[in-house]
Amino acid sequence: MGQGATSWRTAAQATLHCLTGCAIGEILGMIIGTALGLSAGATIALAVALAFVFGYALTMRGVLKAGLPVRQALKVALAADTVSILVMEIIDNSVMIAVPGAMDAGLASWLFWGALAFALAAAFVLTVPINRWLISRGKGHAVVHAYH
Repeated sequence: MGQGATSWRTAAQATLHCLTGCAIGEILGMIIGTALGLSAGATIALAVALAFVFGYALTMRGVLKAGLPVRQALKVALAADTVSILVMEIIDNSVMIAVPGAMDAGLASWLFWGALAFALAAAFVLTVPINRWLISRGKGHAVVHAYH
């Protein structure tokens, strides 16, 4: 499949799927880290780790349902989501760090939630073209399509 054969809609759907798992982990990590008063670095590390866990888990759920054994499902999830999650995490955490006071704002603050929403939206928008490029080459989320 040549570049351009992958629609923007397909890339956006793949990115949205990946963003769902990332957002669950990212938000949970930010909530836990902020509630526990962890440093910005520790909070981000927790959020990134949970984003990968939930991102992979959502993909594995689908491929396990298709009948793959756990080990193979993990391999598919790693191949499908690693680049997408990594890019999203770099973008959304960079935004959170760049917004003055966002990491220290606390869970009751509109600054915290507004910055986090903006960070996740920016991650989505900037990751769609990367996923389109990957899918057009049979990589990334294209690996999962055989199991849907």
